[in-house]
Amino acid sequence: MLTTDCQDCPLRSRDIFTQMSKEELTFTQGFKTGELVVDPGTTILLEGSNSPQVYTVLKGMGTRYTTLENGRRQVINFIFPGDFIGLQAGLMGEMKHSIEATTSMTLCVFRRSEIFRLFEQNPARAYDLTWIAAVEEHFLGETIASLGQRDASQRIAWALVRIYLRLRAVGLEEGHTVPLAYRQQDLADALGLSLVHTNKRLRALREEGLAEWQNGLLSITDLNTLAERALIDLENPERRPLI
Repeated sequence: MLTTDCQDCPLRSRDIFTQMSKEELTFTQGFKTGELVVDPGTTILLEGSNSPQVYTVLKGMGTRYTTLENGRRQVINFIFPGDFIGLQAGLMGEMKHSIEATTSMTLCVFRRSEIFRLFEQNPARAYDLTWIAAVEEHFLGETIASLGQRDASQRIAWALVRIYLRLRAVGLEEGHTVPLAYRQQDLADALGLSLVHTNKRLRALREEGLAEWQNGLLSITDLNTLAERALIDLENPERRPLI
């Protein structure tokens, strides 16, 4: 399979990603070892594992989850194009959660052993990794705040708005619709809701003409009102580095 040259990466043209200098592009291209295509349901990184590779999602969607002591799966968040995954294993020695492909995914592959060379030789790119880690921490904090301060309808509205804006920012929107190939159970787990309650709230949003999520597609017909329901200001996702 032909791999995508970093210079020609289709994600680089999206406004959500900060621009790289010529030197940063050259370094990143040397950091990349190839691409990996995985099928839906493939475990990309396993909790407790020590992977020799880290990845950037070029195409597709995944799920980040942890396994509880009783064996149940708890969804932490969702993974979209442009996300960098495996950083925990790269810096902490092992993964503290698992990552599974929800759809077919194409991943840019990087050697984990090269991360420390990145810190030594390219401080700007190393800072980008630090920024990514900080954003993940912030997102988890925002999720916890949502669980504590929003009711069920507001939580679901918050999640749908955040997901929709992110997928739109990477060019996946067509006519107010984005692909969203997760199960309602995944969303329920991530938001601390029962499946029955989640289904009822989604049905209510559809009947109100605000949003509809069916057959792997999310359509938002009134983004402003949905954002008001979610108790958030409507703004584009913060610009982020692309590794």
